[in-house]
Amino acid sequence: MKRTTLLLFIMALHALASLSQQTAPPVCLSEGDLLFVAPARANAITSVTQGADSLAIDHVAIVHYIGGQHGLPYALEAIGRGVCLTPLDSFRNHNTGATIIAARIETLDVTSSVKKALTYTGRPYDWLYQPGDSAIYCSELVQMCYRDTDGRHIFPTIGMTFRDAGGRIPQFWIDLYARHGLPVPEGEPGTNPAALLRHPAMCIITTLPMSHNSLATSNL
Repeated sequence: MKRTTLLLFIMALHALASLSQQTAPPVCLSEGDLLFVAPARANAITSVTQGADSLAIDHVAIVHYIGGQHGLPYALEAIGRGVCLTPLDSFRNHNTGATIIAARIETLDVTSSVKKALTYTGRPYDWLYQPGDSAIYCSELVQMCYRDTDGRHIFPTIGMTFRDAGGRIPQFWIDLYARHGLPVPEGEPGTNPAALLRHPAMCIITTLPMSHNSLATSNL
């Protein structure tokens, strides 16, 4: 999906416009698809990662099926309790009111990428969003593990920003890092969920909630 199509899709979601002519009919989720959460209201994350394209995303999770092709669907995610597997129904219920966007990268090495992500299960959540430590945040899990069929990282690290649209660092971030005796890591290497969804190879496939039958998939 081209970048312009992606931006039109997101803008339509937030405007509650008709999507019937802009998106394909709902399709099955597959192993390794990504679930992006667009909250109903702005928060500390979206205030500093939402660009001119109005892409407001604050979380990302990985689709994983336990038990093979007809197994149970889970969201492999890094959340407050750490890197964990959440039943997909629970993931949807936890994000009630949000728009959940399912997207896919066709060049993904699904097996090795998801297998690598699963090795981080049990790691603590990184509340300070710092690379190189044992804790992991949601988009970091994806960025570290997702490789293409040639073994190359799909998502590059970016310079993180904690500035809002007006160029100011919100007090939330100043206070958070001050409590730990740290400066706000403006410009330090990292990633965020919105940046992943903006990747030019990302293809939006559907939005949740979906019917139970649509969760059946041809697991890779």
